[in-house]
Amino acid sequence: MAPSSPLASSEFEVVIGLECHVQLQTKTKAFTGASADFGGAPNSHVDPYTLALPGTLPVLSRAAVECALKIGLATGCKIRRLSRFARKHYYYPDLPKGYQISQYDEPLCEGGEVEFPMPCKPGDKPELRKVRLTRIHMEEDAGKNQHVVGTPYSLVDYNRAGVALVEIVSEPDIRSAQEAVAYLRAIRQMVRYLGISDGNMEEGSLRADANVSVRPRGQQEYGTKAELKNMNSFKNIEVAIEYETARQIELVRRGERVIQESRLWNVEKSISIAMRSKEQAHDYRYFPEPDLPPLQVADAWIEAVQKALPELPIAKRQRYVAALGLTEYDASVLTADQEIADYFEAVLEGGTDGKIAANWVTSELLGRLNKDDRPITASPVSAERLHGLLALIADKTISGKIAKDVFGKMWLSGSAGGDKTAKQIVDEEGLVQVTDAGAIEAACKAAVDASPKQAEAYRAGKGNMLGFFVGQVMKATQGKANPELVNELLKKLLG
Repeated sequence: MAPSSPLASSEFEVVIGLECHVQLQTKTKAFTGASADFGGAPNSHVDPYTLALPGTLPVLSRAAVECALKIGLATGCKIRRLSRFARKHYYYPDLPKGYQISQYDEPLCEGGEVEFPMPCKPGDKPELRKVRLTRIHMEEDAGKNQHVVGTPYSLVDYNRAGVALVEIVSEPDIRSAQEAVAYLRAIRQMVRYLGISDGNMEEGSLRADANVSVRPRGQQEYGTKAELKNMNSFKNIEVAIEYETARQIELVRRGERVIQESRLWNVEKSISIAMRSKEQAHDYRYFPEPDLPPLQVADAWIEAVQKALPELPIAKRQRYVAALGLTEYDASVLTADQEIADYFEAVLEGGTDGKIAANWVTSELLGRLNKDDRPITASPVSAERLHGLLALIADKTISGKIAKDVFGKMWLSGSAGGDKTAKQIVDEEGLVQVTDAGAIEAACKAAVDASPKQAEAYRAGKGNMLGFFVGQVMKATQGKANPELVNELLKKLLG
């Protein structure tokens, strides 16, 4: 039976903890030299170890450990100088060895937290939230089963088997589906900034399971939790948690018991389906991996990784607000992706005003990119050329209105494979701003003389008529007159 409402009742509080798997961007797999690239023909990125052939042994990837250290240090975790790998046993066709190498009771990273802003409207200050972390541990991925439609058979692709992962386990600090999505977006943003993963949910680079329970508001004891699996997008995660919250509230109201179980999210039907109860859960029979020695991480390695960490999103956002005077909203937009932040900072080089640059990047540039469905890395207008355009506005060579037209021409040039700069376009089309006070005054006088009724209305107190006269002057000068001078002279002429 579907829940009557997708939202939590004011009588109840939802408690959510997330287990987030991040696929690491290493060239090779976690314990072997086979390629870790996404895609490729099925079973083309395999080797004897991936296929669990007799006599093969694991060799830990140093690059994978360094990736794990980066996310651990970025989230303020305590790094274990000595951690161990274990065998996690279960049988499934996509697991060639019959066990997964993971970390159990001695993980590489413990504690830490993730701080992130909740979504807000333009002009509002976002509310900051913190979610504590239990641990971040390393492990290897499984392969992928692909069911053959219309048959009772499934095929197995082992390309993904053995790819290096980190699992980020949160404390049950999350209190809404929206907060869960904001937390996961912050994780994706962070791993991209760190360069350790592309965080692409569609390709399985970022996956999350949610442990969801409800309790009466004010109650300290946790309710019985259910684990939600198979959520492959932020939208699915939000809808699935809301569904599960409402389902559990409905059970409690009817006096029924919430069963601790794993539930599979059905994307087509937008419902969760019971997979297995606690009584049916796997006994993974963990024991230390006998073919790998304990992982020892020296202080010097930790210090080197710490020093090499980039400026993280929340620090960059705070710097934009404090040093550049940007709004919290604009700072959040500009730091949403590493590529956007890099583009913005390239525009700033040479002394461009931060607020003006932010306005052009967030409005003109991102607006066009969204319309054309392009990533910023494929922008037809480079950061260098946008900087050149803003320099022409700053030195009053062109007005802001003309600049928008010039930007459009630069966009078309870049889209066609050209590389025209703003200055080239301005020079070729004679768009230089008119700053001669005599010429502008003559145009202003002509506009006032041509519209005596509007002039009288302005003098009678209708201040908005000034905009009419500014428009007339700009029309007469083909938009080339200096707007500030036009306003000043019109006010003088109109008394």
